[in-house]
Amino acid sequence: MSKFPFGQTVITRAAQAAHTPEFVQSCLQRHAQGDWGDLDPDDKALNDAGLDPEHPDRLHSSYKTPGGLKLWVITEWDRSATTVLLPEDY
Repeated sequence: MSKFPFGQTVITRAAQAAHTPEFVQSCLQRHAQGDWGDLDPDDKALNDAGLDPEHPDRLHSSYKTPGGLKLWVITEWDRSATTVLLPEDY
């Protein structure tokens, strides 16, 4: 169950080419549950605060493959869209 709406979900071409669909799906599931991945504690706390429906904020997660490649998931503050991307796509 998601803690927040995703809006439209999109993925960049580079992220789609670099990661398996299974890995992308597991990252989206973790993001939806409030598991922010490999962020530092301060950034995780900002995301937790951003879940407040009275004061929503953008939500950002970062996940690593066993091989060390990163994948980011970003949900906009207004929950209109969630983007799956590589850090270099940002």
